[in-house]
Amino acid sequence: DGGSGDETLAIASSHGARIVSADRGRASQMNAGASLASGEYLLFLHADTDPPEGFASLIREELDRPGIVAGAFGFHLREPVCCAGLIESLVSLRCRILRLPYGDQGLFMRRDLFLTLGGYPEHPILEDLILVRRLRNLGRVVITREKARTSSRRWREGGVVATFLRHSAILLAYHAGVSPERIAVSIISRDNKCRGRDIYCPER
Repeated sequence: DGGSGDETLAIASSHGARIVSADRGRASQMNAGASLASGEYLLFLHADTDPPEGFASLIREELDRPGIVAGAFGFHLREPVCCAGLIESLVSLRCRILRLPYGDQGLFMRRDLFLTLGGYPEHPILEDLILVRRLRNLGRVVITREKARTSSRRWREGGVVATFLRHSAILLAYHAGVSPERIAVSIISRDNKCRGRDIYCPER
């Protein structure tokens, strides 16, 4: 938890969850959680993403294969949204060609490798992309046939075309050498208001 002001902590506690406090920012929070983990494998899963059935065994099987350093699940939108099939196909194409899954697919890797790499880079945006690129330099990043089901809220609220263009602009800016910090500030200035639940909000 990064200082939430809603009922997050009470709800989590009522379900028996262990509460870990960390600085705001998804990267710092995931690193804090990983530092307390004791298992051999780590799975980083967005709160609005459901892993496939039998995910623990699946992760173990994939990471035990020679040359596999990390992986992610296939991508599937949980709720109906316009052009869902096209969105899922484009994500699948990106993963198949570039081996570049994003955090909303559930990233998994060995704990010792994650710590060796220094964890997630503490940027306000694109921390998953940067980590996956580092992992690709060490071996193969696999995408499973089994799919994680993730919320389609952003696509519904932002509009399919606008959300796709937004994501594309972010990637183009990053590959052109613009820093994640500058990209995040630019996004906020265009939106005029940064919603706490937005994954691109650096205050999260």
